[in-house]
Amino acid sequence: MKFAFIIFKYFPFGGMQRDMLRTANELLERGHQVEVFTLSWQGDVPANIKVHVLPQSGWFNFQRYQKFIDAAFAIIQSAKFDFVFGYNRMANLDAHFAADPCFIQRAHQQRNWLYRLTPRYRWFAKCEQEVFAQDVSTEILAVSLTEKPNFQQWYGTQSERFHYIPPFLSPERFVLQDKAEMRQHLRDAFGFADNDFVYLLTGSGFAMKGLDRAILAMAALPSELLQHTKLVAVGQDNPKQFQSMVNKLGLQAHVVISKGRSDIPWLMQGADVCVHPAYRENTGLVILEGMASGATMLVTESCGYAHHVADADAGIVSPLPFDQTLFNQQWLAMCTATAEQRTAWGSNGLNHTQQIMRANDGSAEAKILIRLAEQTHA
Repeated sequence: MKFAFIIFKYFPFGGMQRDMLRTANELLERGHQVEVFTLSWQGDVPANIKVHVLPQSGWFNFQRYQKFIDAAFAIIQSAKFDFVFGYNRMANLDAHFAADPCFIQRAHQQRNWLYRLTPRYRWFAKCEQEVFAQDVSTEILAVSLTEKPNFQQWYGTQSERFHYIPPFLSPERFVLQDKAEMRQHLRDAFGFADNDFVYLLTGSGFAMKGLDRAILAMAALPSELLQHTKLVAVGQDNPKQFQSMVNKLGLQAHVVISKGRSDIPWLMQGADVCVHPAYRENTGLVILEGMASGATMLVTESCGYAHHVADADAGIVSPLPFDQTLFNQQWLAMCTATAEQRTAWGSNGLNHTQQIMRANDGSAEAKILIRLAEQTHA
């Protein structure tokens, strides 16, 4: 069969983007065809997958997105694809990869009524409705069922349209290296001292990932601890507002904000603590990635995968509703915990994620898509 994959942006360090490429390759290995449609593609283009890069212009993102959708579907309809799989929300998808929280729920809980009058809100709300509405036939591949009740509350989405995907962690990506060498690698990479205590935050979209919360927690450390403590944030985002915050708090010598890197597993293995204080996240794959690296974890309960930290006793989960003062205390507790305690947290997380790796070999999404496509054309 011939599959069309649609994703607004591809960059090599995004979790959803890596999922997309892995699923495409799984389909190719099973004898199917895959073509990808995107607004922009960063990094190497796979030799075995046809990629349609369709850049668009417009004053606002949502205007560019709509032009891209129109352009992509014009090609898809003329080329007679068997199945259309979208990683972003839009009309006329056969299936959607639901990696993000319910947009309309967030718009009502976290924004005021004026935001809900904007063209941006109306466009994104309409796109979400065209995927999850009761009278739509789009199937939903869900990497977490945390948001399912929210979608059903707003749209009445039928339960049978949700197809759960177990978490996937690549054993090849998370091969454990010598711990001492990884500690040195991280410290050499950013010019830190050998004895510096390092927190690592990874993930694209620093605002949603809670980088501001981490910076505030750094600022709250006692000066004698702060002297030998660093925070590294690595991700695909504009760091301007966060660098401004760092400068204002006088943390320039203690906080490094870096663009995406290819050595994330090595950095995780070299960090003292991996942090993910996200405001809200459907999953938070970096939580499992940190655990698979044997790192101690500090995360917020608002992430779908935060329960894995609690289940495994792999660190600290900051509860909801989020309290910055409590989080500052938990941040401090990570600094002052004994090496034995951090080692135990790391070992617990590692054992837990190794079980997860055995449960999903990376083929779950491809198998679901093949089954759905076969049902569509039965």
